[in-house]
Amino acid sequence: MEYITLNNGIKMQIVGTGTNTYGKENKDYNGALTNEIPELGTALESGYRSIDAAISYRNEELVGGILAESSVPREELFITTKIPAREEYVSSKESTRAAIDNSLKNFQTDYLDLLLIHAPIEDKEQLKNTWEVFEEYYEAGKLKAIGVSNFRKNHLDELKEFAKVKPAVNQIQINLKEKNEDLLALLQDEGITPVAWGPMKTEAHQQEVLDEIGKAYDKSGAQVLLKYQIQRGVVVIPKSHNRLNQAANLDLFDFELTAADVEKIENL
Repeated sequence: MEYITLNNGIKMQIVGTGTNTYGKENKDYNGALTNEIPELGTALESGYRSIDAAISYRNEELVGGILAESSVPREELFITTKIPAREEYVSSKESTRAAIDNSLKNFQTDYLDLLLIHAPIEDKEQLKNTWEVFEEYYEAGKLKAIGVSNFRKNHLDELKEFAKVKPAVNQIQINLKEKNEDLLALLQDEGITPVAWGPMKTEAHQQEVLDEIGKAYDKSGAQVLLKYQIQRGVVVIPKSHNRLNQAANLDLFDFELTAADVEKIENL
């Protein structure tokens, strides 16, 4: 596994697993919770240590229970969760504190490795209050890093006006269908680590090229796509319910894409 160092010195695995459909009927984001989450168990067995969760996924307690029961020491895990930009969570500092405390309880831990605002908070006063609570918990050591998700340039500019702690990451959609190149360049210039959700999304014609590139490395097109992102410093959060695919998504560190292959991908 390779790591990336965030702007506060914390190291984060460059590949993690998403959990937004884990423990849900029909592997559906909106599905009812099943109270079983075997896919997280196989992810841990495959070697995943960075676990990407969110309050909105409704399965924090389930994910947290599996992590707490696993044989993986807490210090080896990198637990990320996110607070929704909804009134019940950001209307006051008290509501934000209650949300963080509940997440700590759900994960059965006294600290989270990374906490994100899940989406832009349009009310500037609420954004300021929420970030100040994040900073409060960060300074207390209950959050090892803090950041945002789905923020555009204007949202980052607003945050910059009052933030004492710069966001460590911005988790955004980055894939061949939604490249987000301008925002990606801005984040890298600002020293904010880009984390890609939905990194596997492609069109059929793009997948054919990726598969062809992969033949030279004895890798799949999906592995080529993930490697392309991590070679340029993007943390990826792929998700799979399949043990073999989970393992394949981690099997990325025994090859390096050539400049010519990178150019082919960028031209897709």
